[in-house]
Amino acid sequence: MAAIGRKTDTWGSRFGFIMAAVGSSVGLGNFWRFPFTAGENGGGAFIVIYLACVVLFGLPVLMAEYGMGRKSGMSAVEGIHSLARAESKSANWGFVGWVGSLAAFFILTFYMVISAWVIAFIPQAFSGGFSGFTAESSGANFGETIGNRGMILACLFGFIAVNVIILARGVKGGIERAASILMPLFFILLLGIVGFALTNGDAAQAAAFLLQPDFSKVTFGTFLAAVGQAFFSIGVGSCLMITYGAYLSRDTDIPRSSAIVASADTMVALIAGFAIFPIVFAFGADPAGGPSLFFVSLPIAFGSEAMPMGNLIGGAFFTLALFAALTSSISLMEVGVSWLEERQGVNRWGAALGVGFVLFMIGAGYVYSVDYIDFADNITGTIMLPLCGLLVAVFSGWVLSRDMLTSEFGEGTVMNLWRFAVRWVVPPAIGIILIFGVMDKYF
Repeated sequence: MAAIGRKTDTWGSRFGFIMAAVGSSVGLGNFWRFPFTAGENGGGAFIVIYLACVVLFGLPVLMAEYGMGRKSGMSAVEGIHSLARAESKSANWGFVGWVGSLAAFFILTFYMVISAWVIAFIPQAFSGGFSGFTAESSGANFGETIGNRGMILACLFGFIAVNVIILARGVKGGIERAASILMPLFFILLLGIVGFALTNGDAAQAAAFLLQPDFSKVTFGTFLAAVGQAFFSIGVGSCLMITYGAYLSRDTDIPRSSAIVASADTMVALIAGFAIFPIVFAFGADPAGGPSLFFVSLPIAFGSEAMPMGNLIGGAFFTLALFAALTSSISLMEVGVSWLEERQGVNRWGAALGVGFVLFMIGAGYVYSVDYIDFADNITGTIMLPLCGLLVAVFSGWVLSRDMLTSEFGEGTVMNLWRFAVRWVVPPAIGIILIFGVMDKYF
């Protein structure tokens, strides 16, 4: 069956697509969210469950999103509408795209603010502003930094402006070019920081924490956190991969590309653990310190006299986090930009400026009421993303015919395994985890 209403813009090269796709997956989910989520849920036990969630749920849903994106050649909402109509099914299935698109938007509203915090911490780190920090003084510094609303608003405006400019330049000239520059730099910085952490930190205790599971701490809430983290990190459940899939050329092998993206993201998450936890344990920070682990505990280590070149390493670390944040925010923002361009007939500059303006106004609200960030993170990460992943699996496995996506995946073992997973593994497993995990977490 021929592709339906394809976009005219495509990725310029396979390397550019892989860099953009990996960049969309590798973000603050790996550096800000993964460490404290692992720390709060038992370390190694959580990581074992997380890896299982990536393979059993994340990879099949990622393939489904890429396949549906390339088949429709449209944004997430319009693409799912068109595929449903092509199968003579109700156009109401388009609500799957709306759930994912809203999840992407809500994530962006707080993601942009946390990125602004990262920007504010970079000059502090390079200038030695963390020197001599104790737990109390580091906590006070974090409060003062995010309480300097004028500075954070300026950082937020600058970060959103960079996203707008990149997205307005299109897929090849904007997203792909930015990812092709930022991601290689990101990997160089990451390896350098890991080498430093393993050499100067407590690598043995970090390895024990990350690699020795304690299943006595596992609850349904742990499973829900692992599913949410897997989806948040890989970038599925927000329909952004449907949007990226719409720009794929016919010669791109979707199963192979999906495996590369999921593997790269998982490796970065684990490597990030070895960049962070050796430092955490060496300097007595709490691995279960929650979101403050990133902005309170690590600056204590970077400012310690016992850490050589702490200002340089701290500055490099927050710069690394900024690169990761930018490549992911671009992809999340593209979901809305693509839909406006396609559905409303707005050009890319207008669409990017419109989305950027709305994000800045909502983000400004978070700047003045930071408590809502935890709420938004919990709702999107533990409910909306798993729910959309479940719906994508049901739609691609039960609503779409086998023939619809055979042209995208090919016939054979991979197709058979994928179809079995999205029909019989992902929906019941995530459904059970969602129900009991929400009960365990919130009731």
